[in-house]
Amino acid sequence: MNNQYPNNMTADRMADLASRRFQEITAMNNQKFMLRLKQGVWAYLLLLLFEGALRKWFLTPLATPLLVVRDPIALWLILMCWQRRLFIPSYALPLMTIIGVLGLIFAVTVGHGNPYVAVFGARILLIHFPMIFVIQGLFTRKDVVQVGKFMVALSIPMLILIALQFYSPQSAWVNRGVGGDEGGAGFSGAMGYFRPPGTFSFTNGTTLFFSLLGPYLLYFWLNPDGIKRWVLIGGTIALLMAIPLSISRALLFQTIIGVMFCMFAGSSNPKYAGKLFGALFGLVVLILILSQTSIVGGAIEVFMARFDSANESEGGMEGVFIDRFLGGLVGAFNTTSALPLWGYGIGMGTNVGSMLLTGGVTFLIAEGEWGRTIGELGPILGLGVVFIRMGMAVNMGWLSFDKLRRTGDMLPWMLFSDAFLLVAQGQWGQPTGLGFCVFIGGLLLAALREDEVEEEEVVAAEEDPKPAEQKIIYYHN
Repeated sequence: MNNQYPNNMTADRMADLASRRFQEITAMNNQKFMLRLKQGVWAYLLLLLFEGALRKWFLTPLATPLLVVRDPIALWLILMCWQRRLFIPSYALPLMTIIGVLGLIFAVTVGHGNPYVAVFGARILLIHFPMIFVIQGLFTRKDVVQVGKFMVALSIPMLILIALQFYSPQSAWVNRGVGGDEGGAGFSGAMGYFRPPGTFSFTNGTTLFFSLLGPYLLYFWLNPDGIKRWVLIGGTIALLMAIPLSISRALLFQTIIGVMFCMFAGSSNPKYAGKLFGALFGLVVLILILSQTSIVGGAIEVFMARFDSANESEGGMEGVFIDRFLGGLVGAFNTTSALPLWGYGIGMGTNVGSMLLTGGVTFLIAEGEWGRTIGELGPILGLGVVFIRMGMAVNMGWLSFDKLRRTGDMLPWMLFSDAFLLVAQGQWGQPTGLGFCVFIGGLLLAALREDEVEEEEVVAAEEDPKPAEQKIIYYHN
């Protein structure tokens, strides 16, 4: 057998070299494993973006099981991160886990009594909610930026798809519903046009996708390093055209909120002042040019018709903001006295729950997220979930603002412009809404990590867990 060490080397020296070699191999294996975990997070994102396409067009016989296709990936990532101590300590995770377990028990014993509905509802808190902290522990700031570049590039073909859906009849292949339903996946809009779902199973996916795209675009315009200008321009055009084509007031409001956050960040940092003025001027020019095209011009007319009719039926702008954007919290509080102490059972307020319990899709508890949560879990556990989510949103806002103030880094602040409403009261009962809420929350927390925290430090947690955890905690606090 060949000897890899010189004959004149001492035993101590040989042992030292062997130990170093072992450490190098261990570190290399840990890095490869960390890469697989990151790839798992990317798989979660890709399935979030394209599971609807699989259910509608390509794997229609598997439409029902594909509804939970992200669950095994999320569960595997949670177990691996727990085993390797990659979770960053947070009050929210153990509290939400306790509520999820109790909600599962109460749903089966004193609630609706259906174990399948209970498991479907409990997985929201026990499998998907922890993914926020999985992304936080695995992704660095560079990964968050990379996701943004991917979103910008993807927005261009996504725009083409929703334009085809907007101007095509519901019987067209691009508009087929889940399971290949030829009745169409579009949702009522105005003037005979339907809201396009894009690659998603429901139209809210289009709104959520472009709502996340907006903060990234605004960030890249002020920090364009590493992204091609033509891709950035294409993504911006895609967002502006998507607003009328989606017939979504929520997307318009979210885009306005993003611009306001960007203006605040730019005004607080002199180096962004010139870029901000140029970006806003270019934005106005693009809007004027696009509004004159036949594709966008017709969509704007439909969008305005929908805007007027919806505002009328919902009590104007006040009704839109209070009922839709504040999630009906007042209404949820008013109904707590009539609820069972432990609620009607977790999962009952979801579409899947109503289908399993009644055979049809209807709102068995409430349409608003907070009303659904409190109705399912009761006033004690339900309000606990609401306050945890609100506390997380407020904390994210403070950490994002603090980093903007201290370092001038506006990436977390811009992500917070989309995250604060989703984390606080985004629709968790709907799988696409749940996925975007989870992902934006994880991206924001990962973006708060300091530049010095690289994946090598996380890998080092394998050999010395306590020092690695202390470093990461320091950067997040």
